[in-house]
Amino acid sequence: MSPLKTKNASLPDASLSTSRTSTPDSSSSRLLGPGSVIGAPSLKSVGIGMMLLGIALLVIAPIVLTPFGLGQLSRFICYAIVAVGIGLAWGRGGMLTLGQGAFFGIGAYVMAMHMQLADADIAGTGTPTFMALTGATVPVWWEPFRSPVFTLAMIVVLPAVVSFLLGYSIFRRRIRGAYFAILNQALVAAVVVLLVGQQETLGGSNGLSGFQYFFGYDLNDPVNKQMLYFIAASVLLAMIAISYWLMRSRYGELLVATRDAEERVRFLGYDPALIKTAAYVIAAVMAGIAGALFVPIVGIISPAEIGVVPSIVFVIAVAAGGRASLFGPALGALLLGWAESFLSGVFPSGWSYFQGMLLVLVIALLPGGLASLASVRKFRSVKKESSNKEGAQA
Repeated sequence: MSPLKTKNASLPDASLSTSRTSTPDSSSSRLLGPGSVIGAPSLKSVGIGMMLLGIALLVIAPIVLTPFGLGQLSRFICYAIVAVGIGLAWGRGGMLTLGQGAFFGIGAYVMAMHMQLADADIAGTGTPTFMALTGATVPVWWEPFRSPVFTLAMIVVLPAVVSFLLGYSIFRRRIRGAYFAILNQALVAAVVVLLVGQQETLGGSNGLSGFQYFFGYDLNDPVNKQMLYFIAASVLLAMIAISYWLMRSRYGELLVATRDAEERVRFLGYDPALIKTAAYVIAAVMAGIAGALFVPIVGIISPAEIGVVPSIVFVIAVAAGGRASLFGPALGALLLGWAESFLSGVFPSGWSYFQGMLLVLVIALLPGGLASLASVRKFRSVKKESSNKEGAQA
């Protein structure tokens, strides 16, 4: 029996077949192509897309971009990894996750603590510089993060545990929609307040910075910086592949069915709370991994990087790219990151207005995001041909 089923499940699995062909409520999903699960692309199209994206990231970008440009792209890739998780939870599960900055921050601070301790050990002091300046000693709860293995495990475990406890407690009470989004925002705000208050142990509002080594590799070496880029790009491709596997799996069918007909799924004997919590946890883990990569790439992590505004920007990027598509969230994050880097330099005071305008335009004119452009065009051409045939017959 599936772990997502309750003890009352007695109907055959084929009863969920309506989720494969039924039309979802959102207008963006109506424009998606056919698949074993609504909106899941074919293996051939995914293979082509992965190949093109892999060539662009792993071959063309390192050749064309300067070291500075490659570093910028590395940062955008971290955002794209977060976006892939949001695409799964929001696009496939209907959960507006406005709190991914919290999980991004958990992964980032875990990695930052390890790197601070590793730098101190290499320097022979044993105490991070920012603590030594204030005369503080290393807290007991910092000590386990000297271990690389423990650190890597906590990057995954801590976001998973926090998201499971929060998600399941929310979903089993059948809280959804705007209320779920507000609770996510409250989580981010609480995390930021907590971090700002930890001046002696986590750097307060200044955060943690000044990292010199990443698992023994000198971060001042351009070769190692390029290595970090390749790691980030490979992780992004892996996350997209995992997301596609989940889309095409039995769980992907359940997630879409829960989004479109939660009560019917519950009647069939499944637990919607567990189904939605699983997607929420996966998205949180992806955000945590992205945060862990962000720290050595950018060289700093502070509450400003994980607050309410960054969490909203993640969602804007996913909406712009296409929340229900496979590649749309990642491409939206990459494009929005580039636009931010370019436009914030040209119009530093107007960038936030551009973000708001972009979200409004996407919702009003292109609910399916950029990824739905081809589907919209195909839908309109088919509609036009149908109208022409009806006119000819008349």
